Amino acid sequence: MLKTTIIGASGYTGAELALMVEKHPQLTLAGLYVSANSLDAGKCISQLHGKLSGVVQQVVQPLVDVAQVAKEADVVFLATAHEVSHDIAPILLDHGCQVFDLSGAFRVKNDAFYTDFYGFTHQHAEWLDNAAYGLAEWNGEAIKQAQLIAVAGCYPTASQLAIKPLVCAGLLDVGQWPVINATSGVSGAGRKASMTNSFCEVSLQPYGVFTHRHQPEIAHHLGCDVIFTPHLGNFKRGILATITMKLQPGVTADAIEQAFHQAYQDKPAVRIKTTIPRIQDVEFTPFCDISWKVQGEHIIVIAAIDNLLKGASSQAMQCLNIHYGFSELTALL
Repeated sequence: MLKTTIIGASGYTGAELALMVEKHPQLTLAGLYVSANSLDAGKCISQLHGKLSGVVQQVVQPLVDVAQVAKEADVVFLATAHEVSHDIAPILLDHGCQVFDLSGAFRVKNDAFYTDFYGFTHQHAEWLDNAAYGLAEWNGEAIKQAQLIAVAGCYPTASQLAIKPLVCAGLLDVGQWPVINATSGVSGAGRKASMTNSFCEVSLQPYGVFTHRHQPEIAHHLGCDVIFTPHLGNFKRGILATITMKLQPGVTADAIEQAFHQAYQDKPAVRIKTTIPRIQDVEFTPFCDISWKVQGEHIIVIAAIDNLLKGASSQAMQCLNIHYGFSELTALL
């Protein structure tokens, strides 16, 4: 059994991970931690998240000594802020832990990216170079080998799963940048209350126009530029991405279908649909639903995921399953 610790356990993704670890036949929950000054420290996880009552009874501990935590764990999930992951992941890694980081701290191998979009200077170039990008369906071999997995972001997951088959098959005219319009539920803003994510204050609106940090993440890993506009929706969970792209001249419907089916025929967390994907079909599941429509030289691809699961915690667990050779959806269904 792999002793598994979750840091940042009191948030939405941390709670989802705790449930998955409890369900996983090859993992045992070694500890739940939050920052030392968190008001959640000292409380039972089921007190913070009622759905865990009778399932996970551990108390959330304050994180005081990272090295000591590392000595007591084989696997660590980091559901922490980007700067926190940046600072503590190297300590865990140096002590031999396998680390799955759900933050953006190691996703892009470009120092300037962190200065420009995350507001800090990256200090760990070696780990940045050696981290595997945790987009499970596309980076399986790297995930199997790496000690540090930088789990893909929620918007980038939905967007890349929808676009990559067409890019890799050479079917897109990337001179016309793919245009991604994506809407997320308010849980994507985290558990801490603010006027921005107060349910009564949320109205469907775009944000981060031309400035959102997920745009360069998507473009970097796709290998082509994109226009990305995120929206905040007045619902709890889920992401729906609608992506408009121009095809190369002469691309047929059969070529498009073949590209998607070749990419995902053996990928159990992606479902190719003949109907338009809906958030209600994927919420509380580890799946990404994808479909598309073609008119002339343009294609619109629609992808739906649960932002807390396929966009975060279930993808992290999927990466763990790939890394250790377990069945890919173990503990996720």
